[in-house]
Amino acid sequence: MADTPLTDVHRASHGPEQYAAYSAPIMRPFVAELLDAVDLGPGSTVLDLACGTGFAAHAAAALTGPTGRVCGADIDEGMIRVAREQHPRLYPDIDFTVAPADLLPYDTAAFDAVVCQQGTQFFPDLGAAFAETARVTRPTGRFATTAWAPVDRQPYFLAQQRALEEYGGPDAPGYFARAFARTADQLTEALRTAGYHDTAHREVTFAITLPPLDTYAPGHLTALWGGLITRASGRRALTAAGRLVLDQLADRTAPDGTATLPFTVTLVTATR
Repeated sequence: MADTPLTDVHRASHGPEQYAAYSAPIMRPFVAELLDAVDLGPGSTVLDLACGTGFAAHAAAALTGPTGRVCGADIDEGMIRVAREQHPRLYPDIDFTVAPADLLPYDTAAFDAVVCQQGTQFFPDLGAAFAETARVTRPTGRFATTAWAPVDRQPYFLAQQRALEEYGGPDAPGYFARAFARTADQLTEALRTAGYHDTAHREVTFAITLPPLDTYAPGHLTALWGGLITRASGRRALTAAGRLVLDQLADRTAPDGTATLPFTVTLVTATR
């Protein structure tokens, strides 16, 4: 199953709508850092690579304004559908397209900036993806990506990992590990090979307050990994897996049920 696309897991779970709803509290706080790294302004052209449901693309549209151009590309048709449905209507339509990172349907040097939030770790061939990214980035254009720091430094994800180890079956650990597999050295080396320069990286940490965990944590686990858990252990295991996540975070949960937890990414930047 190691070669099975992650889209199969999403389709066997609760779908891209649930992914968008449950991932938003964790993903959105990092978007401003990602976009600030590529210095967007009115009139900029920007590609959100492996855009998912469009968190970065939606925010970029507010920065580039009606004179700019924002595109989003992702291999998952369902994610693209939700990205189109949920984009803000204050700006011209964002051009969301189903496409793999290593075969982009854009002209050479089409973009002032390319950003990628939590996507590079899932590229089957990082070198091919960055070569294509370099092709569509104009000379002196900017690239920025975020990737999760190691899981053992992130208590929320560590709780998810343990639930998957218990209920997700033999394939689950490999799937989960992919989300934390890219290092700064791997990313910067691949960017330099693709023709970028002035590569840099730094860690960004936010203390994020999650909604009441009794509903949020099981729902998020199911939205991301419900297909694996159900396939391996049956639907009843979803409840048990969610309870395991809650139990592991009990000492971090406030009286109102919320939890404020640290999340850390590595932010990698480069210039074309």
